[in-house]
Amino acid sequence: MKKLALTLLLAAPLLAQSQQPHDFTFDDLASIRRVGAPHVAPDGKWVVYDVSTIDMPANYRHSAIYLVPAAGGASKKITDGAKQDEGPVFSPDGKTIAFLSNRDGGAHQVYLYDVASGNMRKLSDLAGGAATVKWMPDGSGVVVVSDIYPDCGVDPTCIKQKDAAAAAKPTKAHILTSLLYRHWTAWQEATRAHIVLVPLSGAPRDLTPGTFDAPPFSVGGGDEFDVSPDGKQLVFARNTDDHPELSTNDDLFIVPITGGAIQRITTRTGADTSPRYSPDGKWIAYRSQARAGYESDQWELWLYDRTTGEASRVAGSFPNWIESAEWAPDSKRMFITAPENGREAIYEVTLEGRYLPLFTKGAASSISVSPDGKNVFYSWSSLRQPTEIYSVSRTGQVATITHENDALLQNMNRGETSDLTWIGADGAKIQGFVVKPPNFDATKKYPALVLIHGGPQGAWEDTWGYRWNPMPFASRGYVILMPNPRGSTGFGQQFVEQISGDWGGRAYTDIMNGVDKFATLPYVDATRMGAAGASYGGYMIDWILGHSDRFKALVSHDGLFNLASMYGATEELWFPEWELGGNPWDNPELYLKWSPNMFVKNFKTPTLVVHGELDYRVPINQGLELFTALQRRGVPSKMLIFPDEGHWVLKPQNSKLWYQTVGDWLDQWVKK
Repeated sequence: MKKLALTLLLAAPLLAQSQQPHDFTFDDLASIRRVGAPHVAPDGKWVVYDVSTIDMPANYRHSAIYLVPAAGGASKKITDGAKQDEGPVFSPDGKTIAFLSNRDGGAHQVYLYDVASGNMRKLSDLAGGAATVKWMPDGSGVVVVSDIYPDCGVDPTCIKQKDAAAAAKPTKAHILTSLLYRHWTAWQEATRAHIVLVPLSGAPRDLTPGTFDAPPFSVGGGDEFDVSPDGKQLVFARNTDDHPELSTNDDLFIVPITGGAIQRITTRTGADTSPRYSPDGKWIAYRSQARAGYESDQWELWLYDRTTGEASRVAGSFPNWIESAEWAPDSKRMFITAPENGREAIYEVTLEGRYLPLFTKGAASSISVSPDGKNVFYSWSSLRQPTEIYSVSRTGQVATITHENDALLQNMNRGETSDLTWIGADGAKIQGFVVKPPNFDATKKYPALVLIHGGPQGAWEDTWGYRWNPMPFASRGYVILMPNPRGSTGFGQQFVEQISGDWGGRAYTDIMNGVDKFATLPYVDATRMGAAGASYGGYMIDWILGHSDRFKALVSHDGLFNLASMYGATEELWFPEWELGGNPWDNPELYLKWSPNMFVKNFKTPTLVVHGELDYRVPINQGLELFTALQRRGVPSKMLIFPDEGHWVLKPQNSKLWYQTVGDWLDQWVKK
């Protein structure tokens, strides 16, 4: 039986290679193995990572932990992945891997895998679950993020009493007395995110007591803390402002691991986050923004001197955002990732401020540095290539470490991609991506689709994604333009800032000039064009509705339609107050000038409206108001509502319905 199983396993890649390639579909997108972040072993010989797979019938994401030689080679699966095993990290001695899992059926907890024996045991049993696991430098325990009642800490008796009291309430009504009463997809609960020490033996301990979230809420994760190399100190981010709905002022704090006074070490009014101790313990590197209330201010790289208590900026001339930073072992250099012209690059930065590009193709993220500092391991993808793990040496030599999707991709025809540039508003050079259908024929004319990104301070990058992946639309026969207009990151901070207060101005011109350039391509059918976008991209679709008849169909997903009512229902008020110059009663001018609902009388284009009921960033009233206006104007329209999704469509079956509904709507109106 074992011999037969091995024979079948070896034959599977050959069978995959012999199958006839087919055009990329949503089912293909769902079948892609989603490779997580790498973590290099202390001896530099192994890399551990997780891989997620989608079970469509179960509407569930499974994930398992894998080991692969750092030099590349066959990967070894070390957990079964029956549920979700993820976020693995090596212990300081390399003998144990800590990871997070919900294999017991409850919240994620910390599990330990013994590398030599393959034995596994559960370490934590925190009522609020565990996230973002990091080892203590001496290997005596781990530090995690957990949701706890501030007045209970990790006392199980107190937690049990609180949970019982909450469950016994006869009503689920909310009584509000202050703002930020709900956030992203959830109502504010009595619990807060705290950082908890979980020793290998002994009781866990709350390291960040108080009524504040530590780390603060982050869409990108919760990796806003670190432990000093000697294991004596914790640095973490939190926001202690009285009005968090108006504040982006995350600051860094330090506290002894053994307990004691918490000390604030940053004072800038913008956000300070992502702290990293240098291996020699002299510095804390972190990312910082200067201006209060501006979530899209430039992310700068700063250093805090632990001896003097002084902080200074590093590489002050670096033109783009610092997305992440990791130290080299010698404590004299760091490796950063940064957006750059539609890519996500890796740079080496010295403490003196010199920066040298190591890798600038596609999109790199999730850096892990080898113990000798000679190689950087990272996750990498492109518009055509799903994520795998790679390494790059300081001399620029790139090696492929994992091959999780090689066999699958051999059978999937994906469209070719390229850059397109044109002149936008004020003579600015604008960049975008073109995605062609599979089996492209340059002698044909194809219907066209323009995809508009959100943010507005964001960008289309040469990266693989699962929301708004262009390949399923290209496989329907569309040639696609993905423009990066004003507000897009990776083209300098001035370019980013030119969107604020000008939502329907230069960015609209940038996009429409790109459409003009796109339409001149010999393979684009300029008489059959559609456009779609989400968040600010949805706003731009709503703006286009009132200002252009260029497109045969539109798709507005979670778009901002009525800027004044949006202000009254969203949660993070710093965003509209910065972008639109204050609140709509004291400063109504920009709300009125740039609000799509002021131009409803011009609406003519058939429009699909999509919204999630749990979207508290752009609440569902925005989509409902747009749909009502379209219906009352007699414009052909349809609305797709997801009761169980927020700003993003994440559940597998919902994602399938989204791609199908959006694609069918475009086919119905654009292709005829």
